Amino acid sequence: MAAIARGTGLLRLLGLSERERLMPPVDSEFFFSQLGKTFPAHGERRARVALFAGCIAQVTFSELNRATIRVLQANGCEVVVPAGQGCCGALPAHAGVRDVARKLARANFDAFRANDFDAIITNAAGCGSTLKEYTHLFDAGGQEHEAAQQFSSKMRDVTEFLAGLGLTAPLKPVRLRVTYQDSCHMLHGQKIREAPRQLIRAVPGIELVEMPYADQCCGSAGVYNVTQTKASLELLSLKMEYAGKAKAQAIITANPGCILQLRAGAAIHRSGHEVIHVVELLDRALS
Repeated sequence: MAAIARGTGLLRLLGLSERERLMPPVDSEFFFSQLGKTFPAHGERRARVALFAGCIAQVTFSELNRATIRVLQANGCEVVVPAGQGCCGALPAHAGVRDVARKLARANFDAFRANDFDAIITNAAGCGSTLKEYTHLFDAGGQEHEAAQQFSSKMRDVTEFLAGLGLTAPLKPVRLRVTYQDSCHMLHGQKIREAPRQLIRAVPGIELVEMPYADQCCGSAGVYNVTQTKASLELLSLKMEYAGKAKAQAIITANPGCILQLRAGAAIHRSGHEVIHVVELLDRALS
C-alpha cells in the first residue's frame, strides 16, 4: 500500500511525502506474544529484571526488544516481560493530558511489582525519561505517590544498567567505525552520557569517533517531526552534516525515535549510514 501511495503521487498531492519518509516499517512479527514470559539468565544469575516493552515499539521495534533480552540474558540477567503493561504515558504527559498519563502510570504500577525486581529496564530514552518522573503526576504524601517512587526508583535505561552491572559475556570483534548521537531524553532528561559510550567502546574492533554537536537534537522530539516537519528536517540536515564529518559507517543512538529520524536522514541525504541502537551493536557482537 505504501508503494502504491508513493508511486501514484498521492502523497505529494496531499502534502504528506516528507512525513511519510519518517514513518517506521511495521514488523511482520509483533512483540505482544512475548508479554507474560520469563527468559532465564545464561550462566550464573546476576540480576532479575523486568523489561518495559513500550507500545509502538511492540509493532515497529520488536527485534530491538528481542535483542535487549538476548544481551541481558547473556550478561547474567533473568528477564521478565510482565503482562498488563502499557504505554509509558509520555505523549499525554507532554501534552498536558495528565489524567490519561496518570491512568497509564497506574496500569504500569499494577503490571510491574517493583519490589520483585532489581531493576525495570527500558531501551527507549523517551519512555525512560517519563517513567523516571512518575512522581510528578501524583500529589506528595499519597499512596500513589509512594507507588510512583517505588516504580521510578527501579527504572534504568538498558545502557545505564549494563554499564553499572558490567559486561561479562564474551564479545567477538565488529569492524566498524561509528559515531554516537545523544538522545535529548537520555542526555538532557536522564543525565546519561558516558554509559552508552562505555558499552560501545567495550566491543572489540569498534572505532568510536565523536561527531560535532552530538548533544544537539536530531529533530525527532516525539511528534515534533510530524507537527513541525520543516523545522525538524532542517535540524536533521544539520545532524547528517555533523555525522558526515565523523566519517563513520554507522550512527549509534539509544532511542527509537532518534533511530527513525536518523534513518530517514540517511535515506534523504543518501549518506549510506547504518543507524542502530547501542543494544543492537552489543547483540551483533554476541552472535
